[in-house]
Amino acid sequence: MKRFVITLLIGMFAVIAIWSTRIVVLSDLHVVEGNECDVALRQAVSTINGLADVELVVVDGDMTNEGSDAQIVYVKNILDSIIKPLVVIPGNHENNWSQSATTTFPALFGDDRFITTLRSDSLVIAGLNCGPYMKMGDGHIKQEDLHWLDVTLSRLSRPGVKVLNFCHYPLNGDLDNAADYERVLSRYPVLVHINGHYHAWQKYRSASDMFDCVSVRALEMKNDKFRFGFTILDVEGDSLTVSNMAADGSNCDVVYDFVPRRLPRLDVSRDKDSAEFQSPAGWNIEKIWTDSASIFTRLAIDSDNIYFSTSTGFIKAINKDSGMLAWQTATSGRALFSKPTVACGKLFVPTTCDGILVVNTVNGLIANVIGTGGMPVVADGLLYNSAIYQGGMKTLRRINPQTENVEWSIDSIIGNYCQAMPSADGRDLFFGAWDSYLYCVDTETGSVKWRWNNGREVNMLGPGNVVPVVTRNSVVIVAPDRYMTAIDRKTGKTLWRDNSVKYRESLGVSPDSTIAYAKTMDGELIAVDISGEEYRRRWIVDMGIGYDHAPCIIATHSGSGCVIAGSRRGIVTAINPVTQAIEWQLALGKSEINGFDTDPVTGDIYVSLIEGTIWKISKLRPSE
Repeated sequence: MKRFVITLLIGMFAVIAIWSTRIVVLSDLHVVEGNECDVALRQAVSTINGLADVELVVVDGDMTNEGSDAQIVYVKNILDSIIKPLVVIPGNHENNWSQSATTTFPALFGDDRFITTLRSDSLVIAGLNCGPYMKMGDGHIKQEDLHWLDVTLSRLSRPGVKVLNFCHYPLNGDLDNAADYERVLSRYPVLVHINGHYHAWQKYRSASDMFDCVSVRALEMKNDKFRFGFTILDVEGDSLTVSNMAADGSNCDVVYDFVPRRLPRLDVSRDKDSAEFQSPAGWNIEKIWTDSASIFTRLAIDSDNIYFSTSTGFIKAINKDSGMLAWQTATSGRALFSKPTVACGKLFVPTTCDGILVVNTVNGLIANVIGTGGMPVVADGLLYNSAIYQGGMKTLRRINPQTENVEWSIDSIIGNYCQAMPSADGRDLFFGAWDSYLYCVDTETGSVKWRWNNGREVNMLGPGNVVPVVTRNSVVIVAPDRYMTAIDRKTGKTLWRDNSVKYRESLGVSPDSTIAYAKTMDGELIAVDISGEEYRRRWIVDMGIGYDHAPCIIATHSGSGCVIAGSRRGIVTAINPVTQAIEWQLALGKSEINGFDTDPVTGDIYVSLIEGTIWKISKLRPSE
């Protein structure tokens, strides 16, 4: 009898020591009201609710297709019927085209990141948002989120604890600061990294080869055994079983069953990821600022300072001469995405929830707020003929910077939000919106002259994030439909469209407005003669950067004539338009370049990167 009791106790302790946990993962739902995924998600929720042993449900991003407020609310209403504990993070489809500038998601779900514990705190489940934020680009984890993850895991870690890590993007080349992410995770007992995004099963090693990672299925996969389904993770001690369950619960197959392999320690020092280069001959390229937060905005520049905003809601001014912080002003704490506009000694700063702030450029004090009805603003404003033209959510305003009054606004015809800076010439103002249309309006009255689209009512293929190029007779755009298009300025009729290369949203123009420069998705820079009424390619140069979809505008350096292009991975390329040769190419960092802005006093170019750095590009004088 004693032997039986002892054996029973040993068995009980063994069960306690080797605990097991079951987690359901829903990823890449892409629900639009009434589509097949809508039906399948409801079916999956019913199945999940009937599984007795599920301890947590994780939604790993891309709940919706366009990330609109209506779609997020609609999907949340379905997820609210899940009776199990639920945690949710957004994906690129919630972040890239968000009508609320990414504020609706955390408002509805409480946050866009999570940490929770299971099995008496023996298993820590962590999930992070990874963008891309309000424009096409690679995944990126904000600097402040990395700090939060580090601090929180430090508090929860103790002997015997395991960590499961989630984000929508994989830990490989699609996440630009994967090295920084892994640097944090390497300090803690991470069992495995789980991601979606690929709409495919995949077991792989992280970029540093430190962790095992698993890409899980999308809700719909037409080539899978189960067209509609979800993922089940069974964690038992140090082992992981990944299973594929049909949405209706009719079948479940094991996809992977393994013990994740963790390297004891890997050198992931920051030095290996920092940009190492010498300025090219005749140029000076220097980093002038590193921020503790991410930077999603372009830069405003006056005679004294460089102005920008951060992902933590700060407005900052950096003195051009000293490189020191001149001042900083806190807003509501939500990420800011618009380039500030300098006019009349004031800084006009669009925000995602606080209106357009009028800030004193000397001390950073907020002097006034131009109301936007609580609607977010993510577009860059244009200063033209002593007026600011500022796009917003379903609106465009003309603001008098002297009086700070809105002189007119268009808010009845625009069907979605404006994102890029408008362009103007004479009394013609051109701008696009994520409603599939390009607009031409009168700069003085705001009356709409015409609107154009590519023949398809698909918002995500329209000119929502391109700065139009204007010539005497036409306006030229590129868009995610992969066309360059020239449109008659007077009539709004299409002159020509070209898709001989894969255009996207990156566009610029020569100083004389006769040549349009565009970056292709294959990493080329193409020059097109836009002085006539027919498409004429001048030249094309392969920049050697491979696939690229960053919407960074293309600039011309006034001192050298070089055409300057930026990439999704921090690479800047200077091309001589006369010789059509690359003059120099440098990696300023690892993350997307937001844009190039020219100093109106010196002609130097300043550039910001999402990872929180600001650089100065200048041509040396012969004596230097």
